[in-house]
Amino acid sequence: QVQLVESGGGLVQAGGSLRLSCVASGSIQSFNAMGWYRQAPGKQRELVAVFTTGGRTTLIGSVKGRFTISRDFDKNTMYLQMNSLKPDDTAVYYCNAGVGSSYPADYWGQGTQVTVSS
Repeated sequence: QVQLVESGGGLVQAGGSLRLSCVASGSIQSFNAMGWYRQAPGKQRELVAVFTTGGRTTLIGSVKGRFTISRDFDKNTMYLQMNSLKPDDTAVYYCNAGVGSSYPADYWGQGTQVTVSS
């Protein structure tokens, strides 16, 4: 059973930065899909940033230029560097991964809360 554990969330002022981590219980090299979603209160869960074929990345427009997704195969960890945070970024952020190549993938982490104050 694959386990994904997120960390790094917290409370930050607008304009601040956070780095989220997602540690997998096994090798992430087996994952063809790996990325981050978020869910704000009263809203549907949305894709934020994902890896696509060939290791390329896709980010939603509202975070482009501010967020960066990366991963470390040696540490079986994926990251989401979030800069210039805005109150609209407030949400629970989820790690998502799977062997298949489509999103959302099969496995989810428990989520980590990010709160951005104005």
